Amino acid sequence: MRQRRALLASGAVGALLLTCAAAVTLPNIAAAAAAGCSVNYAVASQWNVGFSTNVTITNLGSPITSWTLAWNFGGDQQITQLWNGGYSQSGTGVTVKNLSYNGSIGTNGTTSFGFNGSYSGTNAVPATFTLNGTACNGTVGSPAPSTTPSSSPSTSPSSSPSGFPSSSPSSSPSGGGPSTAMAAVAAMQPGWGLGNSLDATPTETSWGNPAVTKATFDSVRALGYNSVRIPVTWYPHLGAGPDYTVDPTFMARVKQVVDWALSDNMYVILNVHHDSWDWIANMTTDPTGVLAEYNALWQQIATQFQGESNKLVLESVNEPSFNGSPSDSQSAQMLNQLNTAFFNDVRESGGGNATRLLLLPTLGDTPTQPLMDNLYTTIQSLHDPNLIASFHYYGYWPFAVNIANETTFDTASQQDMINDFTLAHNEFVAKGVPVYAGEVGLLNYDYTRPGIIERGETLKYFEALGYQARANGITTNLWDAGSFVNRNTLQLRDPGLFTQIQSSWTARSGTASSDMILVPKSSAITDQTLTLNLNGTTFQGLYQGTTALTSGSDYAVAGSQLTVKAAALTRLLGSRAYGTDATLQARFSQGVPWQINLISYDTATLSNTNGTTSSFAIPTQFHGDVVATMEAKYADGSAAGTANWTTYQEYWSDFIPDYTNNAIDLTSDFFNALTDGSRVTLTFHFWSGRTVTYYVTKSGSSVTGTVN
Repeated sequence: MRQRRALLASGAVGALLLTCAAAVTLPNIAAAAAAGCSVNYAVASQWNVGFSTNVTITNLGSPITSWTLAWNFGGDQQITQLWNGGYSQSGTGVTVKNLSYNGSIGTNGTTSFGFNGSYSGTNAVPATFTLNGTACNGTVGSPAPSTTPSSSPSTSPSSSPSGFPSSSPSSSPSGGGPSTAMAAVAAMQPGWGLGNSLDATPTETSWGNPAVTKATFDSVRALGYNSVRIPVTWYPHLGAGPDYTVDPTFMARVKQVVDWALSDNMYVILNVHHDSWDWIANMTTDPTGVLAEYNALWQQIATQFQGESNKLVLESVNEPSFNGSPSDSQSAQMLNQLNTAFFNDVRESGGGNATRLLLLPTLGDTPTQPLMDNLYTTIQSLHDPNLIASFHYYGYWPFAVNIANETTFDTASQQDMINDFTLAHNEFVAKGVPVYAGEVGLLNYDYTRPGIIERGETLKYFEALGYQARANGITTNLWDAGSFVNRNTLQLRDPGLFTQIQSSWTARSGTASSDMILVPKSSAITDQTLTLNLNGTTFQGLYQGTTALTSGSDYAVAGSQLTVKAAALTRLLGSRAYGTDATLQARFSQGVPWQINLISYDTATLSNTNGTTSSFAIPTQFHGDVVATMEAKYADGSAAGTANWTTYQEYWSDFIPDYTNNAIDLTSDFFNALTDGSRVTLTFHFWSGRTVTYYVTKSGSSVTGTVN
């Protein structure tokens, strides 16, 4: 990303072998065919709230073309992420079904899957399993009545594999831990990104964050993160060619930071970061020079870190792009050269680097099918089981920056997320290649620029992001340049938002069409209705704090419609001061309660003013209402502002509501894009649904603003 921002895992727990014989119901084989199986249920690692398990099924009977394995947990274990299978869980009952590529198991053949889970109390091993509906009983026998839970597994994309790499590689990262790259990447979930620190230029603290300390990682680990990505920009610390020697002091500092994170038993991703746009981008015109510097840099990094734990992962380059490249096809060829050179530099350095997990990006870390196809081709060509694919995701761009009237996490935004995560699953995970989304977030979410994305819409976005990651078997890393964890205090900037993010790692949460009920102060109070987004949960009730409101008299639910009655609103809104007068919670059967702010408002009023193109603030009485977006048009209806393709201009780039000072600021960028002397009609759209019109005219550096 360009400039933006004490849970201790234990060692491995021994594998537990359950030998069982089962009669299997086969869709394409005679029903009476004899069958049997053995199940190896191996808890690879366990910590105080979670665990990682590998499960291997051996078919002792006739060949089968599909399989369903079922069991009941003995405690409150919950699967949070599963790979190489589709699963469902109802209470303690679990059902895992094959994917399109691993359904067939010959006699004495095996297949395996793995999962991460959460638990409290005792993490007991399941006592029995069933295969295709028949209890494993230690003999090869005839089919018996099915005892398999009836719920269907979660939907999994159905792309077929193409041979290499295997989902069960013959060599694995040295030093213990998960036995496959897929299992290791799953164990990295969730991940956190140390943005704007070692990637900052020219120094670690130049972009506003304090120097990293051991306490930084202690705090992040305590929040439940299992991996950390440490982006590093190397070019300010490189000597001249041909050696391009890394400043020893800086190299030592990078190692110190890496070792602090590793000491907290987290996986660590170390990379080459903003070098991508500073000098690596020149590969189009200077391929020899760029490759020479790139190889020299990676050979030094590889040598320095060859003895580190296998929990250190190396990443070739961040968001690679190439200046002046005539096509994505040529850019893909250059990226293939870089990724291959990186692979050879690391592997040839020996030590732990011989089998270390390596992370390779798509072009620009962009999730499109052609770019993922190109990366998969590179991964196939390297014939190595310990490679990970990477992409970045910051949301559907119009919504993520609030432009073009995309103010909500609507169907377009949801589908964009579904498409990209499903594509990554189909292109890589379904073919046995693990995926680590090295940066995820919401593009213009920034604690220094509040309001760009309305808070409820932000919560819905992150709730869905966690779900899509789990559903597609993708590990994510939250880019944090300081907007989530305050690096000075090591406290969460928005605990409520983090609670939603944290919950999304393991469960869905119910939401609603809005987190606001805006009630006009100057009108009679009437019933107000929101649409519930259940997301697989069930509605449990409406609360104010710990007090339950009364169904029927205070609120009513009809299908997905939640209606808060006028009588309850009258009581709760009280004296009707402008702004939030009360807060309710919609509670669901799981996940985080949905907060609903009850707001009294009237239509905002704006006043005439004069200013300059560099300083112009419209006097505004907001009267409790909140700005959603601004539309700007010339007299002929064409767009006015920095975006000429939409009349709805970008929040913060063109306009900035200033609730503290009762003003709406228009930016110099907005005025610089206007035609001199042409009157522009501004329409401010508020979350209440009200609109207010205003007019501005620029004359040189002077600006006049009027209400009519």
